[in-house]
Amino acid sequence: MRNLQKTFWTHLLPSTPNIPLELKCRDGSIVVGYEVVGSSGTSELLSGIEQMVEKAKTYLRQLYTLEENSFRVFGEAQCNSIAFGFGSENDEYTLPCSLGYIGNITVRCQPSGWHILEEMCVLSELEELKKNSRELARNSTDAEAAVSSLVQKLSMVIQQSPSTTAGNLASVVSILGNISSLRKSFTVSNSTMENVINIADHILNSASLTNWTVLLKKEKDASSQLLESLENISTLVPSTALPLTFSRDFINWKGIPVSANLSNQGYNYETEFPPQNTPSPITGHVSIGPGQFKKPLPHTIISMTSLTLGNILPIAENNNAQVNGPLISIIIPNSSIDEISLTFSKMKLNLSQPQCVFWDFSHLQWTDTGCHLENETANLVTCLCTHLTSFSVLMSSIVPPAIVPIVKWITFVGLGVSIGSLILCLTIQGLFWKQVNKNQTSHSRHICIVNIALCLLIADVWFIVAATVDTNSGVCTAAVFFAHLFYLSLFFWMLLLGFLLAYRVIFVFHHMATPLMVAVGFCLGYGCPLIISIVTFLVTQPSDGYKRKDACWLNWSDGSKPLLAFAVPALTIVAVNLAVVLLVLTKLWRPAVGERLAQDNKATVKRIGRSLLVLTPLLGLTWGFGIVTMADGQNLSWHVIFAFLNAFQGLFILCFGILLDSKLRQLLLNKLSPLSCWDQTSKKLSDSSVTLRFEKPFNPFQQKGCYVFSYTSESSHDIMLTQFSSAEQSGES
Repeated sequence: MRNLQKTFWTHLLPSTPNIPLELKCRDGSIVVGYEVVGSSGTSELLSGIEQMVEKAKTYLRQLYTLEENSFRVFGEAQCNSIAFGFGSENDEYTLPCSLGYIGNITVRCQPSGWHILEEMCVLSELEELKKNSRELARNSTDAEAAVSSLVQKLSMVIQQSPSTTAGNLASVVSILGNISSLRKSFTVSNSTMENVINIADHILNSASLTNWTVLLKKEKDASSQLLESLENISTLVPSTALPLTFSRDFINWKGIPVSANLSNQGYNYETEFPPQNTPSPITGHVSIGPGQFKKPLPHTIISMTSLTLGNILPIAENNNAQVNGPLISIIIPNSSIDEISLTFSKMKLNLSQPQCVFWDFSHLQWTDTGCHLENETANLVTCLCTHLTSFSVLMSSIVPPAIVPIVKWITFVGLGVSIGSLILCLTIQGLFWKQVNKNQTSHSRHICIVNIALCLLIADVWFIVAATVDTNSGVCTAAVFFAHLFYLSLFFWMLLLGFLLAYRVIFVFHHMATPLMVAVGFCLGYGCPLIISIVTFLVTQPSDGYKRKDACWLNWSDGSKPLLAFAVPALTIVAVNLAVVLLVLTKLWRPAVGERLAQDNKATVKRIGRSLLVLTPLLGLTWGFGIVTMADGQNLSWHVIFAFLNAFQGLFILCFGILLDSKLRQLLLNKLSPLSCWDQTSKKLSDSSVTLRFEKPFNPFQQKGCYVFSYTSESSHDIMLTQFSSAEQSGES
């Protein structure tokens, strides 16, 4: 492959100095990737590539036989990386591993980039050690020294390796398995056991979990083999070498010799790991009470705790639970107990329904036989079991499986209605914009309503995007950011509506220029949410705590809790607006002398007050039920109410922000029924006698001045009454 690449470059470079190439093998054929450097646009890029197609085919045919359909030109490559080259969606490549590794890697092009389907790249040194470990079974002479040397070399190779590939993981599991199969013919020294723990800590690093997922697709029992090997090797440490303690980042190990008074004292074991995106350290506690040991008494007790090993042990496909605590192994050779108490620290606080389980090696699954839940607190789960093995705790998502289809149906139907309502809301505002904006107060109110509807519409669109994309993709992160931004903007425009109401009622004689008022509104309505959203992202994203692992929304379960950056401003605005409504009602009920509003402003203020009085509690209740849902996630009613209120917010804005406005409602009715208005007009115009009607008795002598009646039969059916004041009349005369 290397010689071919050199030859191809030699032939191609003299005529195409600006086109670097990549060569990859795909099922025995040659894949040539072109990248035009310095092109001014897509058309020039494609033109440059197409000009080279025939030349490239000619050069390659001089060296190899090419199939016509094997040479492809991408208009736009869906995937492009240095490691795997170019590809379009659903392309699968099987490529040889990089230099120093043995094996192949299979990748598929997906919308988010190249995804590894299968990878068995093994370091050549590891492959050699794997062969040596097989020889130990055939030659058991001086096994202790041979095992010690092998484990020491393995530890050095693993810790010096730049990456822990799935192939490397498989080789390490195989080597440790071969060593543990010799457990009856030798003992393990302190240094050997320490090297084994160092190896385990390296391959159980949280950064290796993705590669474990790839490996488990091919070898489902690899993680179970690792756990069994670690337990078996631990039993080979003689009591004379104990006590020993090894504390690492992802695994802790402790061994003690047993004294004669063990039955009277019992056994206690405490372990702790640093916080892993959690508010407090991850802890584990084991207690075997006095009199719980069965005779004969053991010689050693080994306690081993892993932070990540439980997460890679498979869970049944029909079980939506996940491991939510450290994996604790209690190994007591040739002995048993009556009862053991285990306390686990919860890794994720948003999970519920704890189930005490142990790992069943014979059936390769988690089982709860002989274990039951003793107690649960906000951070801890305590279990009681009647046997010894490797224990942990399974917990389910806070949303019960039975609720999920109901909530999804309500959510998506509601979002469809909400988006339609918001589009209708914006359309109505656009149709009657000039008619409704007769004064500054009305103009400002309608600007707020339009932006509230627009923000919710954009947020709903991003909500749909978030519900349909992969939670590990960059699109998911973008959806979280923009949904956060525009949901916050919705609340800040609601706050502006409240400020406008208070401003018009309290500061009756104060006047602010309309451009200044609009500028302040846009700064507060979009500027503040943008700052909050950016700061939240910058603070929490580096620690991978910005969004949830199972959904595209702000995280709540981990220590950073970025969801507070939405909940706190939103609920604060709800409280402020409710206080404003109460203040305005008090002011209108008992106005000060000389502070009565003009008739137009008073009508607009009433409309603002009605909108706030209805929308503020509805929006507040929506997110209030969201908090209740997180606190009591098993209650079906909370989920249904929250999903309903959250999904139909657009309909609420249409009803209470637009249709509740009598002026807009009348304009809309007139617009929707033009024929009835025309018939009514024709009927009135055809009447030979004109009858003057007034809503109130007309008395021209009640006010000073002259009145003129005007009637135009060609253009209007209204009688117009015009008053000229005495000053105006005298001025004209």
